[in-house]
Amino acid sequence: MFYGLSKFIKNLLPKRLFYRGLLIVAVPIVVLQVIITLVFFDSLWIKTNKGMTKSLVSEIVTIIDIYNNESEYNKKIVTDLYNKNFSFTVRFLKNEKLPDIKVERWFSPMDRSLRRELKPKINRYWFNTMAYEEIVDLRIKFRDGVLQIFFPKERIQASSIRIFALWITLPAILMITIAIIFLKNQTRPITKLAEASEKFGRGEDIEEFRPSGALEIRKAGLEFNKMRNRILRHLNQRSEMLSGISHDLRTPLTRIKLQLTMIKDNNLSKKLSEDIDEMEKMLSEYLQFASSGAKEKSGTFDLSELVENIINKYENPNISKNYNKRIYFNGRKNLIQRCINNLIDNSIKYGENINLIIEKKVSNIVISIEDDGPGIPESEYENVIKPFYKIDKSRSESKSSVGLGLAISSDIIKSHGGDINFSKSNLGGLKVMISLPV
Repeated sequence: MFYGLSKFIKNLLPKRLFYRGLLIVAVPIVVLQVIITLVFFDSLWIKTNKGMTKSLVSEIVTIIDIYNNESEYNKKIVTDLYNKNFSFTVRFLKNEKLPDIKVERWFSPMDRSLRRELKPKINRYWFNTMAYEEIVDLRIKFRDGVLQIFFPKERIQASSIRIFALWITLPAILMITIAIIFLKNQTRPITKLAEASEKFGRGEDIEEFRPSGALEIRKAGLEFNKMRNRILRHLNQRSEMLSGISHDLRTPLTRIKLQLTMIKDNNLSKKLSEDIDEMEKMLSEYLQFASSGAKEKSGTFDLSELVENIINKYENPNISKNYNKRIYFNGRKNLIQRCINNLIDNSIKYGENINLIIEKKVSNIVISIEDDGPGIPESEYENVIKPFYKIDKSRSESKSSVGLGLAISSDIIKSHGGDINFSKSNLGGLKVMISLPV
């Protein structure tokens, strides 16, 4: 039960750091302001209004007593004094009745306080707090007419409520605005670090990342730079080593080829030439693997058109394709072309019929290449993408293969933030499924 409740609350909370930080800052401010408002409203404003209203009603009762007991001359003197000192306007409307229209606002604290104080002291009354902006119209049934009294609203309502509301609202808005600015400045370095990590993970060339922000974020940025430099140094060393070995071996192979022309035994010369050709093919694969991480700027290109051009170059009627619409992808076009070429070459090498499918989904693009060859054992799916790994049967019977084709394809796909998987093909052979992020 508690786990389900905790999961429900987590789903309601925002996922981004900026909004979580804003929630942490804004909620206490809002809660504090609400509590202060309620305390002020209950303890000060309502009680103050109640006291002011009670005092006003006592004065009104005094006026009624004067109208009951004093002469007309004394009534005029008292009402003039009330009008002069308390801003009261009192008049008697003979043969008038109380209005039948109900204009009292049940949700208004001012109306509610006035009603509560009038009810136990005056039997029949009617008042309107909305007819005038600054004045309350109060009418009381008196003998054969109505006693009408006008008095200012400030006599029953403290004017400080507007100032209080202003001082409560403006600081809250100001503090939340300042919090938003500070949070933006704090989350911006994290966002930049995440973007740099994402680009580097896809193999894109990024400018020197400059750490900024809080001390912990700066430290994370510095460690990212160190890690990036170590990885780049390792990749460069690997590429330089393979390129150096391959180039160095080409020189003696060229000399051997020249010396083979001097051998009179044609059969022996032919066999040695075939071995040299195989060695040169291996060296080409080494160089291709070493250059698979070569820097190339990313760009948007038509993936379906690229695949169409690749298939047309093979001029093989046994290659079927299935894609209807134009599919665009942002990546390194030459590397994607090399990857698809390697996979189609493998399928042609070990199978006859090949089926290529491209599907664009919500979050990724899926490229499937199936053949009817002997396939690969399921236990070898994770091994075949390792560099220089060869299995003794099925797809690795060629002596010239050094086990770099699938490794190169895997490196290219993963450098684009994608994934490559193997499974049993519907045609009976191997199915290679590439997933590229949109």
